[in-house]
Amino acid sequence: MNKSIGLILIVIGVIMLVWTGFSYTQKEKIVDAGPIQISADKEKSVNWPPYVGGIVLVAGVVVLVASKKK
Repeated sequence: MNKSIGLILIVIGVIMLVWTGFSYTQKEKIVDAGPIQISADKEKSVNWPPYVGGIVLVAGVVVLVASKKK
């Protein structure tokens, strides 16, 4: 069980190091007056610093090494 968690953390850590965020588009209603509706598309982004991926990667290696010692 710990071995698989360690491998998953390693994969997530590598992905977070390579891919530092993503953006998406959200429709936002600006005016809603009876039958008239006006909406606009707003682009939002989710970013994380690269060191978070490094921390997750190191945590995965620690969990993997700790599971092999048992």
